Amino acid sequence: MRAVGNAATADGHLTGGLGGGTVHRTIAIGAALLSLCLVGFIIAVMVTGTNPLQLSTSSPRAEASRSSTSTQPSTQSWIAAAPGRVEPRSGLIRLGTQQAGQVEAIPVQLNSRVSEGEVLIRLDDKEARARLAAAEAEAATRKRERDAAPVTAGRENVNKAEDAVFTAERAVMSARFELDDTIASNRKSGGNANAVTSARKRLTDAKDRLRQEQSSFASAQNRSGLPAPNRLEAALIASRSDVTLAESVLDKTRIRSPIDGTVLQINAKVGELVAPSPELPLIVMGDMTIVRVRAEVDEADVGKIKRDQRVFVRNTAHPNRDFEGKVVELAPSLAMPRMGSRGARRATDVEVMEVVIELDGGSGSALLPGMRTDVFFRR
Repeated sequence: MRAVGNAATADGHLTGGLGGGTVHRTIAIGAALLSLCLVGFIIAVMVTGTNPLQLSTSSPRAEASRSSTSTQPSTQSWIAAAPGRVEPRSGLIRLGTQQAGQVEAIPVQLNSRVSEGEVLIRLDDKEARARLAAAEAEAATRKRERDAAPVTAGRENVNKAEDAVFTAERAVMSARFELDDTIASNRKSGGNANAVTSARKRLTDAKDRLRQEQSSFASAQNRSGLPAPNRLEAALIASRSDVTLAESVLDKTRIRSPIDGTVLQINAKVGELVAPSPELPLIVMGDMTIVRVRAEVDEADVGKIKRDQRVFVRNTAHPNRDFEGKVVELAPSLAMPRMGSRGARRATDVEVMEVVIELDGGSGSALLPGMRTDVFFRR
């Protein structure tokens, strides 16, 4: 029994000795790893000069602000800045159709210079022409019936004035359509420019004659004691009104330029069916003789802006160039910002004042309508 106990005691001492050696080795390995980490930290501090464990507290907005500020000119030369957008002198004029129809011809192209009243898009007009011809035939029949009957006493001058006005209106319509055909032919084949000039003069003369006849008719109709028209005279007046309405419908098949300007966009093709749509204009045009910039000044900077104040404009497409100009228009009231706005308006949104800047001479010819710009208002 004593031998067995001694053996157990000896075995127990052996086991305890093995456990103590394992603990010592674990501590030694941990100390070595800690030393390596400490050495790496010291080396990082010596190389970078900063604490590698320091957390960045700057927000993305602050980083973006610092990046933007680094590309702006010195604040010593300007007192306020605002986002802007390039536009033609007339603004962007968006034209659409007043009635549904099929596109029959597009006489113009992108960047075409057009004159006021020139046809930009022509729709199929067979139905409109047929209605006009029917109305004119009815009016001619009513006129023969009126002329065959005795004239109402006191309406002689009025009837003559009505006839003269109707004839002058038909002359204006004919001259306008003749000019349309002449301009289209000249664009297509490079015809004689003198023919266009002559057609324009005939249209101008026809309009002048119409104004004179309308003035004479107004004078005759305003005479005191003028008797009412009889049945045949009233029927002729109604039929001539139908002619005027049919002519108006025919003219609506032609989308005309409201100004002298340049075609900037064409959103239609020959053969397409089109309909009135404010969201998608068929033609976008503008007067490109002078390029302007429309900017939105924050409410806090409104007091710093005045008319004829000098400004310079920058655009990312021309990073090393400043476009000089001056303020020519100031909005009379503040409004919601429209440039780059997204989503619903928030209570923290700032009201802005629209400012129009006219660039000097031809300095803005390198800027295209729709380009975003940064506008800096000089001191």
